[in-house]
Amino acid sequence: MPSISRALYLLSLVAAEQHVLASPLAFPVESPQVASVPDYVKTYAPLVWLHPEDPYFPSDIGAQLLHTKPEINFTPVTGAPTPLTLDNLDALNANNGANVYLTSNDDVTTAPAWLNGVKPDGSHKTEGAISSAIIVNDRGNGNVDAFYMYFYAYNWGGKLLGQDVDDHVGDWEHNMIRFANGKPTQVWYSQHAFGEAFTYDCLEKQGDRPVAYSGNGSHANYAIKGSHDHTIPNVNLPGIGILTDYTDQGTLWDPLLSAYYHQYDASSKVFTPYDPLYPTAWLNYIGKWGDEEYPDSDPRQHKIFDIDATARFAGGPTGPEDKQLNRTEVCPVAKGYVCDVRTKIGA
Repeated sequence: MPSISRALYLLSLVAAEQHVLASPLAFPVESPQVASVPDYVKTYAPLVWLHPEDPYFPSDIGAQLLHTKPEINFTPVTGAPTPLTLDNLDALNANNGANVYLTSNDDVTTAPAWLNGVKPDGSHKTEGAISSAIIVNDRGNGNVDAFYMYFYAYNWGGKLLGQDVDDHVGDWEHNMIRFANGKPTQVWYSQHAFGEAFTYDCLEKQGDRPVAYSGNGSHANYAIKGSHDHTIPNVNLPGIGILTDYTDQGTLWDPLLSAYYHQYDASSKVFTPYDPLYPTAWLNYIGKWGDEEYPDSDPRQHKIFDIDATARFAGGPTGPEDKQLNRTEVCPVAKGYVCDVRTKIGA
């Protein structure tokens, strides 16, 4: 084992002995193992503009487990591993795992600091927080899909008729770039229930790297800055509508700099880390990364005109395992949606 890997391994053992998650250790992108990631996956990786008014920055994936506990129907899961780590999170799958919610230890309405994540520094890195996962699916014959998964501890859903709606603990968003023989051809931007797809050539870029704009609070990914009326899913209308995301150039984030890198074999549904020190079990977790939607009896919950879709607090999201990592088209399959690959931005 190379000396630097050996040192990191020993550090992770010390952290485990102290019941501290190893995930906050920021393994260097330039390590020999990560260097084996296909060059084009890094060369064309997206850069993300965070909104200047968004207080909820990217968050350490493993730290989410320090601030939550697994529950089903607001009842602690019996026999859950202690401590819960990224190396054993998938153990929760064994007992009704799809209904497990990683439930905040704190009342989120008191704004605990951990929900704010880590602001990228001057080098565009979330220092000390591994806040993204790069997952590479080699589909054969030169066709490769690279998923760039972004994690935030909290989602603020915005306002509707002056009231907060769709807030939830935990937030996973992503871009996916489809490559043909090492060349990027199409890019997917996740947004709420669906998203948008574009040809690579039409996108705004910094050098070779396409730009994503993260919605204020919601973290939905857009190809342009401005206001985005998303009242009709997959239709990004300019201007302000009933449901609107706002994007702008606030803090620039480079997800590559603090990331776990994994390969995904679609036939076996197996994740393999590019660096053996990276935790992998968490990628198999099928439960939710935040609280279950609070019931109407909870004083924190409210709905506009008693309409379920307007609940202030929604349930937490599923993780990367549920993001259709082996797609036929660049878009995921979703009932009622068509995969329209746009050839110009703003359309």
